[in-house]
Amino acid sequence: MKWVDSHKGVFNVELVAVSSVHTQDPFLDRFFTLTHVLEEYSFPFRLKDVVLTESNMESELKSSVGNLRVASLEPLVAFSHQVLNKLIQLTVQPPVLGGQIVNLGRAAFEAMAVMVNQIQKGLEGGHDQQGRNRLLSSYIFYVFHLPVGEPGLPETGSIPYATLSRTGGRPASLGLSRSKSISNSNPDLATSPDSSDEQAQKTLSSKGIDRSHSWVNSAYAPGGPKNVLRRNHPNSSTDLKQLLHEELALQWVVSASAVREAALHQAWFFFQLMVKSMAHHLFLCDKLEAPRKARFPRRFVDDISALVCAISTEIASRCQKDAELVEHLNSSLAFFLNDLLSLMDRGFVFHLLRSYYKQINTRLLATQNPNTLVALRMDFIRIVCSHEHYVPLNLPCSGLSPPASPSPSVSSATSQGSAFSSHTQDPRVANMFELSVAFRQQHFLAGLVLTELALILEPEAEGAFFLHKKAVSTLHNLLCSHDSDPRYSDSAVRAQVAQLYLPLISIVMEALPRLCDCTETHGPWGRLASVLAEEGDGPGSTISHSVAMAIAGSPLPHSHRPGPAQMPSVPPRQYSMLSAEVSRTLLVCLLWVVKNAEGALLYRWLADLSTLQVNRLLDLLYLCVSCFEYKGKKTLERINSLTFKKSLDMKARLEEAILGTVGARQEMVRRSRERSPFGNHENVRWRKNIAHWRQNSDKVDKSKDEMEHEAVVEGNLATEANMVVLDTLEIIVQTVVLSEAKESVLSGVLRVLLHGMACTPSAAFLQHCFATQRALVGKFPEMLFEEGTELCADLCLRLLRHCSSRVGTIRTHASASLYLLMRQNFEIGNNFARVKMQVTMSLSSLVGTSPNFNEEHLRRSLKTILTYAEEDLELRDTTFAEQVQDLVFNLHMILTDTVKMKEHQEDPEMLIDLMYRIAKGYQASPDLRLTWLKNMAAKHAERGNHAEAAQCLVHSAALVAEYLSMLEDCPYLPVGCVSFQNISSNVLEESAVSDDVLSPDEEGICSGKYFTEQGLVGLLEQAAASFTMVRSFVEAS
Repeated sequence: MKWVDSHKGVFNVELVAVSSVHTQDPFLDRFFTLTHVLEEYSFPFRLKDVVLTESNMESELKSSVGNLRVASLEPLVAFSHQVLNKLIQLTVQPPVLGGQIVNLGRAAFEAMAVMVNQIQKGLEGGHDQQGRNRLLSSYIFYVFHLPVGEPGLPETGSIPYATLSRTGGRPASLGLSRSKSISNSNPDLATSPDSSDEQAQKTLSSKGIDRSHSWVNSAYAPGGPKNVLRRNHPNSSTDLKQLLHEELALQWVVSASAVREAALHQAWFFFQLMVKSMAHHLFLCDKLEAPRKARFPRRFVDDISALVCAISTEIASRCQKDAELVEHLNSSLAFFLNDLLSLMDRGFVFHLLRSYYKQINTRLLATQNPNTLVALRMDFIRIVCSHEHYVPLNLPCSGLSPPASPSPSVSSATSQGSAFSSHTQDPRVANMFELSVAFRQQHFLAGLVLTELALILEPEAEGAFFLHKKAVSTLHNLLCSHDSDPRYSDSAVRAQVAQLYLPLISIVMEALPRLCDCTETHGPWGRLASVLAEEGDGPGSTISHSVAMAIAGSPLPHSHRPGPAQMPSVPPRQYSMLSAEVSRTLLVCLLWVVKNAEGALLYRWLADLSTLQVNRLLDLLYLCVSCFEYKGKKTLERINSLTFKKSLDMKARLEEAILGTVGARQEMVRRSRERSPFGNHENVRWRKNIAHWRQNSDKVDKSKDEMEHEAVVEGNLATEANMVVLDTLEIIVQTVVLSEAKESVLSGVLRVLLHGMACTPSAAFLQHCFATQRALVGKFPEMLFEEGTELCADLCLRLLRHCSSRVGTIRTHASASLYLLMRQNFEIGNNFARVKMQVTMSLSSLVGTSPNFNEEHLRRSLKTILTYAEEDLELRDTTFAEQVQDLVFNLHMILTDTVKMKEHQEDPEMLIDLMYRIAKGYQASPDLRLTWLKNMAAKHAERGNHAEAAQCLVHSAALVAEYLSMLEDCPYLPVGCVSFQNISSNVLEESAVSDDVLSPDEEGICSGKYFTEQGLVGLLEQAAASFTMVRSFVEAS
């Protein structure tokens, strides 16, 4: 063989090994070799140029474990499961070399912390929604297990499991959970005498606690004066095994700053590892049926307390500096406590939860922007309360008298007096409907959820708008889980579950002024006088310090929230309104509680309420009817089209900003003004590590099937909500029957019923609503016939509207209700002139304003009413049937005019002329003439003829002034219609025809809401507004 060009290389050969057995990384290879040598106990062993013996094996092993952090990422990921198994084995089964224990707990913990961090950061695309690496999650779920051969634990202090004569439980005076310096200490570092590390070391050593297995006390280190537990060979009967969860908790508590920081970043991994180790340990030791307090030793319980306290401190102190880390750490700790509820003593877990709250609330008092901490606290309690046994944890079936320290508020729990037999308030029932100390002691988790909601809805919580949805959603999710849980399908069981949320009724009642008003015809909460303003501080940008004081177990600050009976009469305060979505969700929660609560309990609670509080509850029910009004399928389709249009508009604005046609800077400035839940991060919109991205819940351009499904859901929800409101109204009526102030309450009940009739609910609800209305009017007819006619007029209008319904069942019930209304009015004074007048006015109003008015269906209903009157045997000898026949004849005449109006529907001039002639025909009936004048004004306003509409309103005001001048002599009022002659020359048409029409006391004429001073002023204001729209300032002035 001859070499070419003096051994010059012609080509190169490179071998690339592909193996799932060999790591091809020197650090990993050395680590696996050393662990193999330990398992085989084959000494001496040559590893390259080093001869491994029992004397140098400890240093080589520690060096190898420490060098895992410099291993290449690719082989580290490929062999991550094997590496973690070996590290856990070294922790649980520390090797014995030369008869001496080689404790690698701290080194293994540090290596795991660094390794898990490297994998988490190196595999950014492999994370789930919670930010956890899927590779590490799969290791815990599928791969991790305790070393084989785990026996049952012997008594504490026995040789096989006693690490250096480890004594039993720690003394109660140790207070390790209260020592915050433990989590910041490294016992092996030389520190100053007054450092926290030194104090922690003194605490441990002074109590005689032996922690040699974790190198806490250097005296127990290899070669130390207390070196014990030697063995002759590794398979000796005294083989040492330690518990992984105990070692992890201890090492985490005493870890150094760098290692602790790495563990905090991946806290979820160590928490899940501890939980699975605890569960396996209980299973292998057959302790799943053992008492919870005896499952784990006291030293481990103290370590958990110290760990939770330290992590809570980190969350509270770093929430402003590192929002992303704190958010993940907060969620991990919450999931950890959730898991502990299934494994440890639940009273101890509640103590940990209270410790977390104290840490957060202590920080709240010193921070300038507490919104971040409040949001973290809400997320924390939401996760903890997602436990599958949440309801049993709240003790739903227990009483409200704490066994250890009974509260003074429930001292009369054994009293037999109640609202059914006495007017004395039952403190036991009252405490079930308020967030008292006794309630939160018995129902701990539910009390925390409701306390969070109450604090956020307080007036002092101005500026925390983004927290409203978070607090309400937490409660809503809990109730949804209860409703869908088959364990609570029985009505009796569900009543006990609803008992956990009874204080929600009082909370929502107090927050009533802040709820969004879903009605279109009323202003924000101007309907009833029961909603009074509450005195408080001015609006602020953050939650007040008084809100932060309400920590777990402490009473709510009632001093700044006076009860309704003590509320001062002050000017109305401007509340920050909740959004429509949040208000609707909160009302859904309220209706669920009211629906499933025990009726007798609600009755006893309502019997103790004041009239003002009952009226406020009626306002709340009124709002529920408005918020859950069924708009119809066409309305939903229109909303969908508007949403699609909005998305296109946003797309166009984005394109304009990119192309530079509009100022993008102004858009950014506008959006930056919106408050961020994570503090004053001006560029939070562009920082993905802080900003929370979410998909739009409203899908654009929904399909036909989706629209059909949404319409069905909305219809069913509207029916169910109205049914719950109706049941509550019946309980209120039963409660106030014997009350002295029943008139105002019953009027409010009837208003809610009328509002339910007007909101076009389902036929199933209307049948029950009409039945309730008939019973209410039958028992208390004085509400309609002995006072003002406003309720009577509204009721007649609603009944006539439903008499023209397309649904036969609704027409039948409406006709029956209208007939009984006439009959009851007749029985009082042998005539029903008041109902007759109101029915005639209502029909005239419907003819002129209602677009869905059906003449044919109404004629059928009128025929049914006439049949009822003719076949009524009790009133056959009276003139009732004749009067009903006269009324039906007059109504048919109005319907004839309706036919003529429909013929000229496309000719507005002829339509208005016909309406004018109809109004002129009621010259002797001021109420009906006023109705048709207002109808004419409305038609003119629809077509944009504001001058003509103003003239109609002037005529209406002149008509009212004419009869007011004849009824009462007030010098400040206009002297009849003559006062308006300068505005309209035809206003003299409104002069009174004769004096015989003025008999309001008997006939109900001129006693409507417009024939008052306020009604006159309202008509004049409307006329002035119409004149202003056409620039007729002379007439308007």
